Amino acid sequence: MADHLSFRQWNKSTDYDEALFIDVDPPFLLYIPMLSAVVGLLVLSYYLLRSLMHYRPKWTRPFVKELFILHEDCVVPSKNCMYGLTTVLVAFSAAGLGFQIVECATLQKDPVNNFLLIPWVVGFLIVVVDRPQSAPLALLPVYITLFTSKIVVLVYQWLASKSSLLEGLTIVAALIVILTIILMPMRNPHLPNEDIGSADSPPTDTLRSPEDRRRRQLNEADVWGLAYEFRHRYLHDAFRELRGSVVRRLLRANGIDLVILTFLGLIELAADYSAPVLLQRLLQSMEDPSKPLKAAVIYAALSLIVRQISAQSSVFSLWFSRRCYERSRGEMITMLYEKTLSRKIVGKIVRPTEKDMDGTDTEEPPQESKTLKAGRNRLSKLFEGRFRAYCGWLPRSLQPTPGLQELKQPASMGKILNLMRNDVYEVAQRFWEFQSLISKPLGLVLSVVLIWRLIGWPCLVGILTVIVAQIINAFIAKAILHYERKRRNATDGKLQIITQFVEAVRHLRWYGWQDSWLERILEKRQRELDLRIVTAMLNTMISFTNTFASGMFPVAAFYAYTMLAGLPLRIDIAFPALQLFVMLEKNTRELPNLITVLLNASVAVGRIEDFMSEPDKDGGETPTSKKQELELKGASLAWPGNRDEVLLDISLSFPIGLTVVRGKVGAGKTALLQALLGELDLLKGTLVRSSETVGLCTQLPWLQSMSIRENILFHTPYEESRYRQVLDACALVPDLANFKHGDLSNIGENGVGLSGGQRARVALARAVYGQASILMLDDPISALDHQTAESVVRNCLAGPLVRDRTLILVTHRTSLCEVYASQVVEISDHRARIVSRDVSYQDSTNGGRPEIPGYQAANQSHDESFNEDAIPDKFMEDEHRAHGGVQALVYWEYIKAGKLKWWLVLVLFLILFRLISVARSWFLKQWGEAYDEPRASASSLSSFFDKLPSPEADVQPWLVGFFLIAVAQSVMFLVSQAFMLVIVYCAGRRMFKDIMYRVAYSTFRFFDITPVGRLLNRMTSDISTIDGNISQQFQNVAWSSITWISSIVVIASVTPLFLIFSFVLTASFVLIFLRFLPTSQSLRRLEVGWL
Repeated sequence: MADHLSFRQWNKSTDYDEALFIDVDPPFLLYIPMLSAVVGLLVLSYYLLRSLMHYRPKWTRPFVKELFILHEDCVVPSKNCMYGLTTVLVAFSAAGLGFQIVECATLQKDPVNNFLLIPWVVGFLIVVVDRPQSAPLALLPVYITLFTSKIVVLVYQWLASKSSLLEGLTIVAALIVILTIILMPMRNPHLPNEDIGSADSPPTDTLRSPEDRRRRQLNEADVWGLAYEFRHRYLHDAFRELRGSVVRRLLRANGIDLVILTFLGLIELAADYSAPVLLQRLLQSMEDPSKPLKAAVIYAALSLIVRQISAQSSVFSLWFSRRCYERSRGEMITMLYEKTLSRKIVGKIVRPTEKDMDGTDTEEPPQESKTLKAGRNRLSKLFEGRFRAYCGWLPRSLQPTPGLQELKQPASMGKILNLMRNDVYEVAQRFWEFQSLISKPLGLVLSVVLIWRLIGWPCLVGILTVIVAQIINAFIAKAILHYERKRRNATDGKLQIITQFVEAVRHLRWYGWQDSWLERILEKRQRELDLRIVTAMLNTMISFTNTFASGMFPVAAFYAYTMLAGLPLRIDIAFPALQLFVMLEKNTRELPNLITVLLNASVAVGRIEDFMSEPDKDGGETPTSKKQELELKGASLAWPGNRDEVLLDISLSFPIGLTVVRGKVGAGKTALLQALLGELDLLKGTLVRSSETVGLCTQLPWLQSMSIRENILFHTPYEESRYRQVLDACALVPDLANFKHGDLSNIGENGVGLSGGQRARVALARAVYGQASILMLDDPISALDHQTAESVVRNCLAGPLVRDRTLILVTHRTSLCEVYASQVVEISDHRARIVSRDVSYQDSTNGGRPEIPGYQAANQSHDESFNEDAIPDKFMEDEHRAHGGVQALVYWEYIKAGKLKWWLVLVLFLILFRLISVARSWFLKQWGEAYDEPRASASSLSSFFDKLPSPEADVQPWLVGFFLIAVAQSVMFLVSQAFMLVIVYCAGRRMFKDIMYRVAYSTFRFFDITPVGRLLNRMTSDISTIDGNISQQFQNVAWSSITWISSIVVIASVTPLFLIFSFVLTASFVLIFLRFLPTSQSLRRLEVGWL
């Protein structure tokens, strides 16, 4: 009361219209300038304490920062010099300060202007002292709050007919300062800018800039390069230096963004929850005839301002949250890639009963009749026997066995793909939604507090319904966590078998085994889809519980307010309370969903942590030598994850020169190479590894889909003379002469288009051409005929190209190699021993080149055409990308897959849900008006309400009606979500089956020209989109359309003049959307092609 009186005394002293402030409590006209002053003082404190920023925690510093590299011809900028925009900033800051000082001198007792003087002084001092050459973002909130405060004061003065020219000039100065800060560069203008494009330059991936104003189809070369802080190379280099768990490293790497998001979330939350308070004041001003219209206009203007603040804060949050999402996803993906390359190849850990772990027997292929029968009855069986699991009492067969939980299997290729495609997204998405971790719980508390202030203790009865709902949700969340783990394991199994199928599909087609594999894949898919539907059902149960509880909240609160407290439910109480109930409903609906996604993210983090904890090749314990030699001393080794020794008591050293390793099949020759690479577990003894570069040539050659030359060079510099020597030594010259474009000819993935011997020799040429000092060759001559193998051994393995190198050759064709070997090692019974060389084999050509028919002619022909400019045909076809908008036929295919009848039923229930929502608002309106004018209208709806007794006499029928509306709304929600699950199940099952059959029965030419990665992409990430995201988007489009149409109809029936404004807003949205959509579609298509 004292504050209120002092405000009125100030009000009278400044000669403002007294009528304006009759409805003002608390005096927000004074609080807004106070807020601006506080912001100014905080920013000033930040600038004064900048010298202490060197001692701030590392997580508060920029994770990656562009270095200021000063060239020799650059001049260090002087602090005394000012540039164009800096001069404008100083000039208008001084002008605004001068105008404000004049105002304070004119109105000496005006506290508003005295408060507004503080941010002007702060801004002017910072600009003059610091003279910023890049955008001083810290000053932006100072001048924005200052500008907002001056606008509010000007509105008051204008309504009181007291506006002055100085107020207008001060506002103009503040606006110019804000625009100047926005126009200033975001980075230091003296940093190198050679790789930064301008807004009007053509897009290219070699320049950095976010601008793109063209509406044509974008290709890879048209996309601007990312900014410095988004480039994965720098992010990975900095991220790998951090220590601790994955979550701890992510929090430290993105700490600044998370703090900014928290601050923006609090601002948005405060603005959103100011709206119901302002709405109540607005309704009170409109209902009270003694209060002037100016007060209502002021409250409406303030409502608009807080909405704008909330919207702008939301835009800023979108940028920082998306930046945090992209950076965290890049950090995790590069981390997983590095781990995949550095981890040991771990053998499978044998479990007692694998069937107990996932409920399926993976050893026996499923029977066809079983799959077909399960497909017909699966959907009905999903709804049986699940209730006990919801409450956490799971059947014993579904409960994890404690003894088996510790035996974690090594990550298969399917699991690694799942980690990169799904688990990383699950964790990174939480950084995108980090703001909700703060705003949703606080919003729930604020909703309860504001409802308490509005209706008092009766809100406690409504809170009881929310508490009961959350207790039920706790049991459901427990079941979700269990089934989510099972679903992810099922997805791992599905991806693993799909990967194997795609990689071996040619061989499966040759032997006619594709049908049995399809049955196995569909069985895995069915299990994954079942578990996905189960988790979706549990999530729907949580959503239904929250929707029902949020509907019962106002029923219980209004029951206590009217029946127990005996108070009238006026409009100025009902509608602000209803708005708060809606906000409370939103928070209670999203908070359990937030808990669910956090649980899913915790499962994903656990899976990533398990993968990152797998042993690396070195482990930091293997001693290394700077010399070129390798040595094993009494070493016994086993495959990782297995205690059975594969090599026993090995004592070997590998000097410079050729070492031949021989032995029977399965004796452990390849295991010896793996041991030298650090891939095996060292049980005892010592392994001394060289720090020199190691080159490896495996039994199955790995080649990329590019030209033969590019495969051999493998990103090393091209040296013509050395390159020719390598081709000659590997006997590739005659083969290249038969190709149209020679070594520039493109080959398919893993060497499709080459014979087995050609693949082996290309892989060998790549190893020899490189600069590795140590070469490990796993039988590269096994696929060669005797004459070619003899040539390769003589000219390559014993030639000048491998001089002063350490070669370890595993082979069964020892008669060709032993004569050139420095030592021969024999593996027998898992043990190794050095044997004497068999020199009975003598070379009849005495080191000369073998007489291969046509060899000289082919060599000469190739030398003549070696440098010709040939343009080879592409072996692999580029993936087709659609142009323009998405055709309606694509949407129609998904709608048909989900069955048209279910879509029609879904839309019908969404319409009913919206009608019930509108009916609830109309019912509350009639309820509030019935206290004063129970028989005011003669319309059909009003005549129905006229049949109800006055709420002052008997409020029970009104409570029953409101209760029935809430129940109907909850039931409509549950039914619509149930039909959405039916659509997801039908569409996912049908489309996956169609895709698999088309792939399985495609032509061999299709597999030759289509990379394996592309097929895996279509059958993994795209199927995940079909299973979840796209169905939700269809539902959102239908719901938004229904809501927009119903809102337009309701508004037109009450305020037809508003239709003009609504059509202007709609047209603006369409124009912006049409400019945004083409670029968004092109970028999304590019992104999907690379995922």
